[in-house]
Amino acid sequence: MKTETSRRGFLGAAAGLAGLAAGAPGASAAIEPEPWGIKLGVASYSLRRFTRAQAIEMVKALQTPWISLKDMHMPFDSTPEQFKAARAEYEAAGIRIMSAGNTDMTKAATTEALRRYFDYARNAGIPMLVCAPTRENIKLVEQLVKEYNIPIAIHNHGPEDKVFPTPQSVLEVVRNLDPRCGLCMDVGHSARAGADVVASIAEAGSRLLDMHVKDLRSFTPNGQQVDVGDGIMPFPGIFKQLKKINYRGCVNLEYEINETNPMPGMQRSFSYMRGVLAGLAAA
Repeated sequence: MKTETSRRGFLGAAAGLAGLAAGAPGASAAIEPEPWGIKLGVASYSLRRFTRAQAIEMVKALQTPWISLKDMHMPFDSTPEQFKAARAEYEAAGIRIMSAGNTDMTKAATTEALRRYFDYARNAGIPMLVCAPTRENIKLVEQLVKEYNIPIAIHNHGPEDKVFPTPQSVLEVVRNLDPRCGLCMDVGHSARAGADVVASIAEAGSRLLDMHVKDLRSFTPNGQQVDVGDGIMPFPGIFKQLKKINYRGCVNLEYEINETNPMPGMQRSFSYMRGVLAGLAAA
């Protein structure tokens, strides 16, 4: 692990500290685009211990308008009226729902069993599903992508995932599918599975539809997660490669540690990423 000074000092620590101040509760609600047009968002699984109302306030404090919802913040069994009311809460807060997931599709073996996930996305107004299908049902999933015009991004889940551990395992399956079938690359799980995250972004190209980002103390199967900027994840290289492939999706912080008090670490993580982006844009 590199030191706090060397990591957080990279390309403009002052910009990072400014980002931390902007993300503090009580700051202005105005949202400025990130440098290079990068959409830094939140995977709401990071806030899994909190209600939807609490999560909305926390995302506002992080000063990002982008969110990828986990179902505890938009339940599957909601009624049409409940979906409408929930969306209104996000919209009133200036938050845009960009995707939902990760959605487990591994036990759905028929088109009708899979349809409930696409009905959920359509009824909730969710434009993309981050999901975990199987190699056996992926053609059925593709049919529903075409029918509903709702893209899917398959989430790779590291060495514990026997189906899609790496970005390459996802790309192998989606290469010949409809272009709306792609990858949600989790950089932490990718690195733990031995993938080069920067090279994987280049390899994915237009099939990279969504991202979950985190930092790790080491790139080993049991690598410990830390606040972004405190580990060894090559964020400058990640952002440079995203710019190179003209990535238009979100870079969603999935903060899985300190689950009962995630905000200090999430604020530090956003501060670091914003500092890196500001430094790269100024270079």
